[in-house]
Amino acid sequence: MTDNVRHHYEHHVYPHYGLLASVRRCDTYALNLSALWGAFNGCLPPSEARRMLLAGCGSFSPYPTALANPEREIVALDLSRRSLQRARLHARLHGCRNIRYRAGDLLDSFIEPGPFGFIDCFGVLHHLTDPRAGLRSLAARLAPGGIVRIMVYSRGARREIEAARRALGLAGVKDVDALRRLVRRAPAESRLATVVREAADAVSPAGLADAFLHPRVCTFRVDDLVALVDDAGLTPLRFAHAGALPNPTEELARLRVLEREEALDHNFLLYLGKKGGGTTGPVEDGLLVLNPVIAAALATPRIRPLMVAPRLGCPNPTLDRAARRFLRRFREPVPIASLTGPELALAGEFVRTLFLLVLNP
Repeated sequence: MTDNVRHHYEHHVYPHYGLLASVRRCDTYALNLSALWGAFNGCLPPSEARRMLLAGCGSFSPYPTALANPEREIVALDLSRRSLQRARLHARLHGCRNIRYRAGDLLDSFIEPGPFGFIDCFGVLHHLTDPRAGLRSLAARLAPGGIVRIMVYSRGARREIEAARRALGLAGVKDVDALRRLVRRAPAESRLATVVREAADAVSPAGLADAFLHPRVCTFRVDDLVALVDDAGLTPLRFAHAGALPNPTEELARLRVLEREEALDHNFLLYLGKKGGGTTGPVEDGLLVLNPVIAAALATPRIRPLMVAPRLGCPNPTLDRAARRFLRRFREPVPIASLTGPELALAGEFVRTLFLLVLNP
């Protein structure tokens, strides 16, 4: 099956963004290693945890990850050499050169064994024959206190697409051109035409192939996800899909209710660690400091408010003049005990959105 997946991505490089497609650095704040380590460990990453692994990087993710971490060593690993070539070209066109590219299978423990402070595995595990072995392999590469981000398909979000995939398989549809011809002939209100039209990836041939023609897809119920994480010796630190609650235990309870009501319509996106906890708000004797990505965004005075795209499932505050002035106070660590009550409440909101980090003394 690995060869089938490799073959798929050699022919359908995904995602297929234009080489000049750019990302604002401020929108990569939730990929910054120092910010994540501070949020979940209450300190900055030690020297042995300052490398990052993109496990199944595809053709794009090395660029925003490098943008968020210009001083870190980033390893981009993928089965597809064509995807790696595209990723390398895109990153270099945008001046990102702190990335090392490796072709190979993430299940191969001899390829980049670690340790890594952060591993990103976005949209990959559900394409493996054995997702549990995949996540165990990643967990073994984590440094103590390390963090891994995963995105996997939920059963509810993929219900209609999986029905279409089964129908296409029975009809012998194996390429994008055949899929498009079939959709053109189908009535506009038909189930197939509707699900293809509404698919987020339907705008490109590579997206259509990834959504409907991939040779290996599995989906997860909530308890399947919990079992996957438990089996790897990991624990949820924070869910980051749209609408997620900051507390992972509360979010799991919410997801189970949605699933029972057949109202779960999004995939699962979450950060995992080898130990639970994580900072949920200011502690009395700690320090507060700016997320380095947000600090860079605030370095230049702005007239207009700055809107930072939400990446943690919750809306971000608008960085108007007053908010920017407040946050600039934290370019260097500030003792929490020095803040007034209203300042502490405002700081707590910025901690929740990962704009500010809590560091233990």
